Amino acid sequence: MRQKNVPLRRFINIIITNMYLTKEKKQELFGNYGKSNTDTGSAESQIALFSYRIAHLTDHLKENKKDKNTGFALRKLIGKRRALLDYLKDRDINRYRAIIEKLNLRK
Repeated sequence: MRQKNVPLRRFINIIITNMYLTKEKKQELFGNYGKSNTDTGSAESQIALFSYRIAHLTDHLKENKKDKNTGFALRKLIGKRRALLDYLKDRDINRYRAIIEKLNLRK
């Protein structure tokens, strides 16, 4: 008997095995940079999450130089992080300086 949706199952298995950003990792990021493990909305926690994803995509692009879609997604994420950093800089310069120092974003 032939199984239905075999390509779909393979696709789902690939997605599940390649999850680089697990629930536990998100909670760790939010705990380290946000106010608590469940603080998903603060600018600091969002910037930390974007920075983690940017680092992952950068490593991916080093191996796969012709992956244009990932390059586009990377530039989009960098823009989102930049916008949040600008927002934080305008609202509270001390929080901005703290997150820059914690994440080592400036050299």
